[in-house]
Amino acid sequence: MTHPTGFPDVAQEKSEQTALPGKYLTITLGRESYGIPVLKVREIIRICPITRVANMPPQVRGVINLRGKVIPVVDLRTRFGLPAGADHDRTCIVVTQVAATTGHGTRLYGVIVDGVEEVAHFSAADIQPTPDFGGAVDTRFITGMAKSGDNVKALIDLDSLAAAEGTALEGTVPGQPPATEAATQPRTQPATR
Repeated sequence: MTHPTGFPDVAQEKSEQTALPGKYLTITLGRESYGIPVLKVREIIRICPITRVANMPPQVRGVINLRGKVIPVVDLRTRFGLPAGADHDRTCIVVTQVAATTGHGTRLYGVIVDGVEEVAHFSAADIQPTPDFGGAVDTRFITGMAKSGDNVKALIDLDSLAAAEGTALEGTVPGQPPATEAATQPRTQPATR
């Protein structure tokens, strides 16, 4: 079965990690606010030319060249199944550092957001566990909910999100070659007489 965001419905497991108190970069997607641990953020850049890559899921916009490093870029709005929106003057790419899919080290990972709000500090008292939506909502990438005044911000687990993205790009079967690898293999042409 496929999830509405285009990913195979691998176990809808909730993130094992819970949000820790500390500083979060708060971002907007549509009219909703989310938080990303500020220690994961490397830089914030204006939306720039993105090179599309063939055979990628819709949420993978492509790659950018940031000072000589090629970085994959994912549209978080599309990834979370939100209605599509046009890029505007506040749309930006948050370049983050996430765990490498190989399990060793880190890698850069860009996420497109509708806007950046602020850096907010959330104490342990501000953070609540992710509610149980009864399996109707995929909460694998949410580590908790932060109360901010009268509002609530979902705290995103970027490592899990990036790992799932990597799995989706590899056909969701661990140990299987990426779906695009077949395109790089030499084709044998039938013999013509």
